[in-house]
Amino acid sequence: MSGTSYTLMVEPLGQAIKVAEGQTILDACLRGGIYLPYQCNHGLCSTCKISVIEGEVDLGDASPFALMDFEREEGRALACCARPLSDVTIEADIDVDPDARNCPVLDFEAEVVDIRPLARDIKGIWLDASAIDFEFQAGQYVQLRIPGVQGERAFSLANAPGGDRLELHVRRVPGGKGTEYLHDVLKVGDRLSVSGPYGRFYVRESSSLPMIFIAGGSGLSSPKSMVEDLLARGFEQKITLLHGVRQRQDLYYDDLFRRLAETHANFTYVPVLSDAQPEDRWTGETGFVHEAAVRLFDGMFRGHKAYLCGPPPMIEAGIRALMKGRLFDRDIHTESFLTKADDKAPQRSPLSQRM
Repeated sequence: MSGTSYTLMVEPLGQAIKVAEGQTILDACLRGGIYLPYQCNHGLCSTCKISVIEGEVDLGDASPFALMDFEREEGRALACCARPLSDVTIEADIDVDPDARNCPVLDFEAEVVDIRPLARDIKGIWLDASAIDFEFQAGQYVQLRIPGVQGERAFSLANAPGGDRLELHVRRVPGGKGTEYLHDVLKVGDRLSVSGPYGRFYVRESSSLPMIFIAGGSGLSSPKSMVEDLLARGFEQKITLLHGVRQRQDLYYDDLFRRLAETHANFTYVPVLSDAQPEDRWTGETGFVHEAAVRLFDGMFRGHKAYLCGPPPMIEAGIRALMKGRLFDRDIHTESFLTKADDKAPQRSPLSQRM
């Protein structure tokens, strides 16, 4: 970035901040203490959509599915991609949530202190963050800058807040340069450039409602952080975690959650295999994870808060099951695992967009 900067006025807050040339509106807001709604941070999900009232912006690499042509003509933009080309005034939907912690976004380097296989296509990576005062809220994520890979990659934090190590779960994406590097090249002692925390996926404790966590594959990372944090702080309402994978070899942290269920009367853990094999000798729940949730709760979810984390198809199916069971928008919170490949996928359904 050069020394040029622009003034960004954020309405309806009436708050002005400086944006460096080449910096996105979302990044400037997060570092300036203004928390715009956002999720994927890659121009794919449309959560951070804003209106440009005055000034000129470069819309950047916004997906044509997340930002339609007519929206561009109407002055809409995605804050995670849009970069000011002049002084700019924007209008954004900004909600004040009593459960949200506004943790500052930091840039830092962290040493890799451990790498372990968790499942057949998932590795755990642990980073040393003891040298910085890094605060985050359970459910948030960080961005990694991976050597030789263009752009940043997002990974949810799997550890509970408060420790000196950051835990990441990395699923190998076939053909994905970032995950292939992290699986095949990265070694203990290497250093990675990290920024964060990001995201507004967090528990709404003030509701005092029992919680249902539904995770698919490596989508277990955020729920692991959230569940461990809740239990460590003595949350008393009932917590249920369902983790869906294909086969027994895809299941991980099974022993940890079984121990937590034995030592915390308010915690229930349900692993689910969608494609159990004879050699798995599996006697637990089978089928899709949302189907297991329906059976577990007899099809009625009213009076709960639900948190879904995983691939978009799982999120879609889970939302439909929860809504059919009388749980609606205000009590359903999601974190979809999107990759750059999703930019070429058909547009998400109106149901998913609404969530």
